[in-house]
Amino acid sequence: MASLVFSSPPPSTSFTAISFPKPHILLVTLCRPKSLNCIDSAGNQELETIWTWLDNEPSLRVGIVTGQGRAFCAGADLKAEWNTANQSQQSRSLFSTGGFGGLSTRSGKKPVIAAVNGICFGGGCEMIINCDIVLASSSASIGLPEVKRGVIALAGALPRLVRTVGKQRAMEMSLTGRTLKAEEAKQWGLVNKVVEGHELLNEAIRWAEEIAGNSPDSVIVSREGVKMGWDGSGAQEGTETLKKEWYSRIDGGENMREGVMAFVEKRKPIWVDSKL
Repeated sequence: MASLVFSSPPPSTSFTAISFPKPHILLVTLCRPKSLNCIDSAGNQELETIWTWLDNEPSLRVGIVTGQGRAFCAGADLKAEWNTANQSQQSRSLFSTGGFGGLSTRSGKKPVIAAVNGICFGGGCEMIINCDIVLASSSASIGLPEVKRGVIALAGALPRLVRTVGKQRAMEMSLTGRTLKAEEAKQWGLVNKVVEGHELLNEAIRWAEEIAGNSPDSVIVSREGVKMGWDGSGAQEGTETLKKEWYSRIDGGENMREGVMAFVEKRKPIWVDSKL
């Protein structure tokens, strides 16, 4: 585990395990393998707190989320929380600002990589659709089976899915509830890369190290620019907003000066933690 000094202590956890496999990288592991890492309301709140801490902690630059056991996340806890609420006709609170798992509608500041190690259904699928990069085990299975259970994918996946895979494929996933294997999900654009299961976590860490090795300011601002397109901004509008609201905050800053100087001097840049 890498040695890091934090400006505030990591959140306490009961549903997840957090670790720091390399400098500047946060690894979050969902730890309810007997329940296929299904997430209840307490788990959602815990994850929301973790991702907020990631964004606010200057020494961290990238997050990774994965699951323990044979599932990444099989969605909401239907057997316990949802079933109890249905039988008692209690109203169910939906999700906090970041959505299911704190990720499905998260805007956030820093990138999160999903390392999909197995079953990824319902809310789990909604989480990865809004992650910045998705890596998957060759044995992973991905789907939105809500229609088979009389529920709906309400955590933000449906409008985003259209932008990722197109209308017809989005309809296929959401109306049939069928499961995609990892390679098919990659062909559709839901997954960046498929690797063997034993290689997955190391591959995710390699991707995170590559991102963390870049200017933390540039990563944050570049991500904002992509998000504007993801959220529906036009090219001209998004570019102007990026210039006014973000680029002006890094123009001439420490990391920009260091990056240019390192290029001129033909050396590796030494970045400082972002102040954005």
